Amino acid sequence: MPIHDWTRVEAGIFHHFHHDWITEISRTLNRILRGTEYYALAEQVAGGLGPDVLTLQRPLGGKKARKASAQRPNGGVALAESPPQVRYRITNVKRWYAEKKKAVTIRHVSGHRVVAVLEILSPGNKSSRADLDAFVRKAHDLLAGGVHLAVVDLLPPTSRDPEGIHTIIWGEDDDAAFQFDPAKPLTCASYQGAPGTEAFVEPVAVGDVLPEMPLFLTAREYVPVPLEATYEAAFAAVPDFWREELERNQRRGKR
Repeated sequence: MPIHDWTRVEAGIFHHFHHDWITEISRTLNRILRGTEYYALAEQVAGGLGPDVLTLQRPLGGKKARKASAQRPNGGVALAESPPQVRYRITNVKRWYAEKKKAVTIRHVSGHRVVAVLEILSPGNKSSRADLDAFVRKAHDLLAGGVHLAVVDLLPPTSRDPEGIHTIIWGEDDDAAFQFDPAKPLTCASYQGAPGTEAFVEPVAVGDVLPEMPLFLTAREYVPVPLEATYEAAFAAVPDFWREELERNQRRGKR
C-alpha cells in the first residue's frame, strides 16, 4: 500500500490512524519477539517521556537469556545481525556525540530496562519550534542514554525542519554521508544508542511503499519492523469516509 498524503485530512484523522498504527506495530513486535527476553509496549510513559512504542528487556541473566534471544520457539531466528538494507548508513559520529548534552537515562515504571523506542511523528511534533525542539531533545537524550531509536516521519518538512527530521536529529555536518532529496522528503530512520551511535536512513515519499526498518536491541542485533504490513492493517481501521478521501487524493496525484 502506498504512503498517503496525510496533509489532505484533518490532524485528528491522522491521530486516530497513528494510535492504531503503533498498536499494530506493538502487537507485531511481540509476535516476532516471542521466546526472546524482549517485549514491546505501546504508548507507555518512561522517565516522564511518552514514546510511541517501547521495547523492554526482562531481567533474565546468563545463558538462559542469551539462548532466548537467539531462537524463537519454532526454531526461527528472531533477531537479525546483518547490516540493514537502507539507502544511507552514517557512521561518522565523533562530532555529533561530543556536542550532545548530558544523558537522561530512561527507565520504565516496571523496572524492566528500556532498550529501544519507536516514534511516529504526529502533526503536534511539528506544530511549533518549541514542540519540535522538545521532540529532538528527547531523541538526543534517548540516544545519549544508550537507548536505540527508530523514527518514522510521514509528514512533509516544515520551515522548522526544511531538510527533514533526520537532519534535525543528527545535525547538519554529515553532508558527505546524507543528502536530502526533495523528491523523497519523508523519513524512516533508525539510530543506535551510545556509545556506538550510527544512523540508518531510508528517504520515502507519498506513493512509496514503506520499507522494513531495523529497531536495534543491542549494538549488533535488531528486530526488523514491518512498517508496510502494520501501516496497511491500521489504514483498514480508518473510517470509510476518510479512507476514501485519502485514496481519492492518491489517485488524483497520479494523474
